[in-house]
Amino acid sequence: MSTAAIIIIVAAIAAVAVVLIFFIQKRRSDRLHTQFGPEYGRALEEYGDRRKAESELERRQKRLEKFEIRVLTPEERERFSEAWRVDQARFVDEPKGAVIRAYELVNEVMKARGYPISAEFDQTAEDLSVEHPTVVEHYRVACDIVKRQESGQANTEDLRNAMVNYRKLFEELLGTPVNQPQEVRR
Repeated sequence: MSTAAIIIIVAAIAAVAVVLIFFIQKRRSDRLHTQFGPEYGRALEEYGDRRKAESELERRQKRLEKFEIRVLTPEERERFSEAWRVDQARFVDEPKGAVIRAYELVNEVMKARGYPISAEFDQTAEDLSVEHPTVVEHYRVACDIVKRQESGQANTEDLRNAMVNYRKLFEELLGTPVNQPQEVRR
């Protein structure tokens, strides 16, 4: 076989390898983008590099696979729903306390489902982003409002927004909307 033929074969193999690598990377990116939705864009923005962002998202996946995440029983869902309804009603008279209790309820549901609750807020948000990428931003927004409230920089409307954001995550984690109790019909 001539040197020219060997060079052509090696070049063809290299070209096929490059195309194959491109399609594998594209498929990985598409899979992660589909799974993480808006969180994919957030990771790209944070890391400034697609490969770094995708590696981080895959790291989150692998971390969460170590935990046994489960669905709540109907009894647990009803108990948590009732606790939320009580807290939501409390907001009118005591907005700050209601928002703190909403945060606690969200964490209780996460624990009941098997999510690790880290002392580091970012780690908890990252863990949530694996299975709840569309609502994890609500968690971030609500927790940010609570931080501002602690330093006296949040008003009642801000606290209402925190409740709304916590509720969106709470319902997602619960797996059902938090409805008002049914009236007894006579």
